[in-house]
Amino acid sequence: MVKLQAISPCAGLLPIAIGDVTLSEVEPGVMTSLAPCKGADTAFGEALKAAHGMAVPAPNRATGKEGARAVWFGQRMVLLMGPAANAGLAKHAALVDQSDAWAVVRLEGAGARDVLARLTPIDLRATVFKRGHTARTELQHMMSSVTRIGPDSYQIMVFRAFAQTLVHDLKTAMEGVAAR
Repeated sequence: MVKLQAISPCAGLLPIAIGDVTLSEVEPGVMTSLAPCKGADTAFGEALKAAHGMAVPAPNRATGKEGARAVWFGQRMVLLMGPAANAGLAKHAALVDQSDAWAVVRLEGAGARDVLARLTPIDLRATVFKRGHTARTELQHMMSSVTRIGPDSYQIMVFRAFAQTLVHDLKTAMEGVAAR
């Protein structure tokens, strides 16, 4: 009988450090998409706050902190990362486990913004894309979620099937920035 073993999306690919930028895989914990039922936004927000101690993020924002984060994931959609979703949330929202669907990496260092600027059309200036801001955007040719989690630190998510492409594209951009 074949023995299956779980591996992370970026197994064997990361970490990478080039110049002053590092790229590492993040173990996000449980990832659950939460879609509030029609007319249940207020009750859902209260339930999320009571169960997980964080507010429903406004569009293009994230709430919470490392290990327990709620990320805006589209119109009327929140991605809860870290803890398993409290079962009581199901009274107010549709809950779908997304844990195996995403590759999650952290890009950090003084040149991280310059690396990302080579791959995405969003305005990454610190005065515009502040800590806690998030965007569903194109990254090279992949759809992604980019969240600023620190002064020189970004969380990047793509579908798991694109993990190798993500690492390749970010590594190439890191090499270009380091070569300047």
